[in-house]
Amino acid sequence: MRGVFADAGYWIALFNAQDAPRSPGRRSELFRAKMVLVEFLNAFSRHGPRLRAAAARAARALGSNPHVTVVAQTANQFAGALARYELRADKDWSLSDCASFLNMEAEGIEAALTHDQHMDVP
Repeated sequence: MRGVFADAGYWIALFNAQDAPRSPGRRSELFRAKMVLVEFLNAFSRHGPRLRAAAARAARALGSNPHVTVVAQTANQFAGALARYELRADKDWSLSDCASFLNMEAEGIEAALTHDQHMDVP
């Protein structure tokens, strides 16, 4: 396994002191997708200017963290996520979840730091 995927729930939990995200149990390289960053920022969009600014600073800091690899959103990746979203209508996966699954599969990642019970690689 190359690393651990960190979804929006993990970053939100780190940002909120009262939450406790699952831990990988050891120091691992963390991966996150641009869509995860969108979810993270969306979570704080209605919490006032101070928290929005703090969330924006946190999002920027992740980009310069040497232990976090940011996976860019491409047109092909979006199309693949949309196809999975359509094919798995029996699941409650968001489009971001589908994109995250594709990223995890492409990187050979089998573990995710998350609060979502459905984030195991399908």
